Amino acid sequence: MGKPEGVWRYWDLLTVIALSALLDLLIAYVPDSLLRKVLGLTFVLFFPGYVFVTALFPEKKELDNLERLALSFGLSIAIVPLIGLALNYTPWGIRLIPILISLTVFNVAFGVIAIYRRASAFDPWIPWITIERLKEELEWERSSRLDRALTVILIVAILVSVGTLGYVVSHPKPGEAFTEFYILGPNGKAEDYPTNLAVGQNGTVIIGIVNHEHRNVTYYVQIWLVNLTWDNRTNTTIVYGMYKMPGWFNVTLPSVPVNLEGNWTPQFEKNYTFSIDRPGRWQIWFLLFKNRPPALPPEPPDGNYAETPARNLVLKAVNGTIQSLKLNVYVKP
Repeated sequence: MGKPEGVWRYWDLLTVIALSALLDLLIAYVPDSLLRKVLGLTFVLFFPGYVFVTALFPEKKELDNLERLALSFGLSIAIVPLIGLALNYTPWGIRLIPILISLTVFNVAFGVIAIYRRASAFDPWIPWITIERLKEELEWERSSRLDRALTVILIVAILVSVGTLGYVVSHPKPGEAFTEFYILGPNGKAEDYPTNLAVGQNGTVIIGIVNHEHRNVTYYVQIWLVNLTWDNRTNTTIVYGMYKMPGWFNVTLPSVPVNLEGNWTPQFEKNYTFSIDRPGRWQIWFLLFKNRPPALPPEPPDGNYAETPARNLVLKAVNGTIQSLKLNVYVKP
């Protein structure tokens, strides 16, 4: 079979353009598919360099096949970061959709240029594989047994590498497991917290939880009213008062992926209204526990847990070993 004629002369470039458009559709409608992952890897690591090299060197004599293959990978690795750098100085930034659109436009534009350049070339390079051409490229008939064996080993190594890469892409390592725990002011912003109240006056905050633990989790939230100080002489925290606040709750949440695109949206939020019947400087501690809350000792007659083992919960929160949030509140008489 000789060189391809007609539209088949551009089969490789048309394939790149078609696959680039197909990837856009996959990301829009089936973003978790295996085909999207495999195609996305080729889209980033091979397509940009391939259309760029083909547009620059349309003649067969300018580069051999191995050089074109190496340059396609090498230039792709150089082109993609440069496009990302350019996007960094635009209002869109380095995000999935801007990068996807930019690379698609690049592949299509240089694919069209490469088609035009190949149509005008005297002896164009066209990647048309046949058994005869493959034997000619590998110089199979003139090779020694050792060279043939090394060629087979090289081909097997390439196939194993491609298979390993495909496995890594299809079985990605899960990202870091963590939980978002936050409090907002009554207007849903990180401001206007009720930090100055009178005795018995109501204050409201919004408690939020987002599960990124890669599994369903039941969360338990404890709320404590605490009066404590830091002793500089002994470098210890002294808890004078620790009282249970009403409104403890639990909630079971499914895991949600981290959304790096678009606007952040909450998973679970709860309004919490409180009042304090004691004047002074207080801290309200919101403690978060997963799957099982710690056992508490019997409630003291005066309701002050400061002299019970429950004090360790606040000490651990102060030391950062329990996921917690703190709100400083000054209560006027």
